[in-house]
Amino acid sequence: MHDGQLFVLAIIALSIFGGTAKMWVRAKAGLPPEERSDRRSRRSIGATDLAAERQVHLLSTENEKLTSKIGRLEGRLAVLERIATDPAERTAREIEALRDR
Repeated sequence: MHDGQLFVLAIIALSIFGGTAKMWVRAKAGLPPEERSDRRSRRSIGATDLAAERQVHLLSTENEKLTSKIGRLEGRLAVLERIATDPAERTAREIEALRDR
């Protein structure tokens, strides 16, 4: 064999070995095997980054709204629990005190 052919075979062997080693490391780390489409999608991330940032912002806003709503509901639930567990006399006195204001 000529030196050029050996060089080409060495490059092919290194590529195969490198791909196998990469798959072995990913499997050892518990990651799923990489698909060819994953490699292509990483190249065109620019537009998807903006969409992902917008989605994160929208979800964060919705999360804040829901958190505040849960806080209000917990307060109302505490009042209802107090009404349900307190003696009727105290509840009646508090209602009358509110009416007198």
